[in-house]
Amino acid sequence: MPKANESVAVRLGAPPKQGLYDPQFEHDACGLGFVVNMKGKKSHQLVSDALKILVNLDHRGACGCEANTGDGAGLLIQIPHDFFVTEAARLGFKLPAVGDYGVGQMFLPKDLAERNAVKAELVKIIAAEGQTLLGWREVPVNNFSLGKGALSVEPFMAQVFVGRGVGIKDEAAFERKLYVIRKVAEQTIRYGNKIAGGKWFYVSSLSARTLTYKGMLMSEQVEKYYDDLRNPAVTTAIALVHSRFSTNTFPSWDRAHPNRYIAHNGEINTLRGNVNWMK
Repeated sequence: MPKANESVAVRLGAPPKQGLYDPQFEHDACGLGFVVNMKGKKSHQLVSDALKILVNLDHRGACGCEANTGDGAGLLIQIPHDFFVTEAARLGFKLPAVGDYGVGQMFLPKDLAERNAVKAELVKIIAAEGQTLLGWREVPVNNFSLGKGALSVEPFMAQVFVGRGVGIKDEAAFERKLYVIRKVAEQTIRYGNKIAGGKWFYVSSLSARTLTYKGMLMSEQVEKYYDDLRNPAVTTAIALVHSRFSTNTFPSWDRAHPNRYIAHNGEINTLRGNVNWMK
C-alpha cells in the first residue's frame, strides 16, 4: 500500500534513478524503423513487413481529441519501376529505363481549377530546367478511416513523372536537378502567393530513387489510405517508416515523415531547441 503522503503520479510514473537510468532524460518522441534486404532483392513482402513495423510503432505516435486523426505516419521505399511501367502504359505514356526518370509524390489542391493552375506552373518549371514532363498519375486513396480533422485538410494526391534531360550525365546529376525543380516549385507555387491554391502544394518526394507515401494519418491508416501499398506489384529492397509524435509543432499532412532523405524521433526542427541542446 502507498504511504499517505505518496502521490499516485509518482507511483505510476518513471522508476527512480538507478544504474545508468535517470528519469530526467525521459522524452516523448516519434517512432521509426527500417527493414532492408541486404542482397538488394526487391519484394512486396518487404513493404508488408515495413507496414507491420509501422503498426507496432503506434504507441510512439499520437492523436488529438479524435482517435482516428493522427499526428502523421508514412513509408519511404524505392521506386517500384515495374509497377509504374504498367501504370504509365494504362495512362497513355511510356517510362524510360530505371534512373532516367524521377517520380514526384505531390499534395495538390482539391479544387480542380486550382489544381490545374498548380500543375501548369510545375510543367513550366520542369521545362525551364531542361527536363521533360512524361505524365501525371492520380494516386488512388481511401479516406474512410480518417477523422474529421484529417479530412478537413486532406489534399489531392498525385504523382508526376519527369524524364531526364539530354544534358544530364548521370543519376547523381539528375537527383540534383530534381532537387532544383522542387525548390523552385516550392518558392514559386507554395510561397510565391501568386498561384491560386498554391498553399496546398507540397512535394513529399521527387527523386529517381525513392518514393514517400505519408500523411496526417495513424500508423494503421497508412496501408488503408494508399491503395498502392496493398498492390503486390509495389516492391522495394529497403523501407523506412515513421510514426509521429508532434512535440513542438502542430500535426499536418506535410509535417508527417519520412522526409525525403531522413526520419527522426527528436526535436531537430527548432533553432532554439538545437542551441539549448548544444549548451
